Amino acid sequence: MQVYNTLGRRKEELIPRRAGEISMYVCGATVQSDPHLGHGRYAVAFDAIRRYLEWRGYDVVYVRNITDVEDKIIAAAAEQGMSVAELAGIMAAKFDDAYTALGIKTPTIEPRATDHIPHMVTLIETLIDKGLAYPGGGDVYFAVRSLPGYGKLSGRNLDDLMIGARVAPGEHKRDPLDFALWKAAKPGEPAWDSPWGSGRPGWHIECSAMAQDYLGSSFDIHAGGTDLIFPHHENEIAQSEGATGEPFARYWLHNEMLNLGGEKMSKSTGHVIDLAEAIRRFTPMAVRLFYLRAHYRTPQEYSEELLADARSAIERLWAFRRRTDVTGQPEESVMEAFIEAMDDDFNTAAAVGVLFDAVREGNRRIDQGEDVAPWVAAFDEIVNVLGFEPPRSELSGIAERIDELLETLGIDPSATTEESVARLLSERDQARAETEWERADAVRDGLAALGIVVEDTPDGARWHRR
Repeated sequence: MQVYNTLGRRKEELIPRRAGEISMYVCGATVQSDPHLGHGRYAVAFDAIRRYLEWRGYDVVYVRNITDVEDKIIAAAAEQGMSVAELAGIMAAKFDDAYTALGIKTPTIEPRATDHIPHMVTLIETLIDKGLAYPGGGDVYFAVRSLPGYGKLSGRNLDDLMIGARVAPGEHKRDPLDFALWKAAKPGEPAWDSPWGSGRPGWHIECSAMAQDYLGSSFDIHAGGTDLIFPHHENEIAQSEGATGEPFARYWLHNEMLNLGGEKMSKSTGHVIDLAEAIRRFTPMAVRLFYLRAHYRTPQEYSEELLADARSAIERLWAFRRRTDVTGQPEESVMEAFIEAMDDDFNTAAAVGVLFDAVREGNRRIDQGEDVAPWVAAFDEIVNVLGFEPPRSELSGIAERIDELLETLGIDPSATTEESVARLLSERDQARAETEWERADAVRDGLAALGIVVEDTPDGARWHRR
């Protein structure tokens, strides 16, 4: 299994620290405002990676944090006239609702920054004791030049970083490159006691402390968006390795940005598409498919046309599955192709292509009366690994009326309402094949009267509730 490691900028074989186990830390949301479509991309990308690792037999400890105190949250809370804790709680719940709708598995651990202040203070004290950090005016700063190797993740050197660097008024930095580990309290802001006076942690130290709390001083995978490589992840490495003397994370995985009109979606600019609204308009699994159709390291452009196409594509998946209830052992060639795609740095774009190839072959086999069971089994396996959840029944409330339509047409009802609809579609296909147009139209019109629209596609008939 090959993964692209940002630390070194190359593909490497994934070799966990402990056989059969993967420890994984994903930088979660800073909950200052509603989630946008860009937030969904990182969440789905690393959820799919987690699911695949688990399917391959690894015991995955998946930590995804919530940043609930930070400059942007404090500013947003003040603007809306509420406490930081109140705003963070409201927004964290909205993120959770969106992630649940997208089929994202609950993290093994989901720590909040404000629950880990004591460890952050201890970590800062360690850095001061080692001469890597210094207090000043109630703040504490990390001395960037004190640690050799700073910039190894982002590829930046100190001379380049000095261009444009400055010390802002009121800061007590010794060097413009130094960054804050602890910030002195300001009126109206949340604050905690510390050896340097009342204040709050800097953003970067939060993730270092939470990762160490649950995964130890060294772990397997650290993940997040490419916008976090510098300075956030670079500073995490400096703090963590400076304090422990051990490599922080073995593999650094970064997803590329989701763009709107060629520009990165960003809360700070308001250049966003609301995630909850996209889920409502296009369905959750269509949004998930939209994300997974691109490799996680490829920049992705938003368009309504692409989401609408993903909605049609996800409907084709379930239309195929409704055509048959047979199953068996997964077709080996399909699963080999799927594993080859995912083993190549979790290439979900290629894996989704394997899934739709299996659907096309499965539909052909059903049409030709050939054995389709292995392809159905492979389909079931892959949609489960990729996290595509079958739609909830769209037929609630009309079961009796469907049975009445079956009786009118002289067809015995099936065990479930969905199977009865599948039987009606099969009856229509047979009537069309035998040029019994009147009977085929009777099935279509009868379903239309119940609010069920039948569409004919190259992959066979599919239906949806109007």
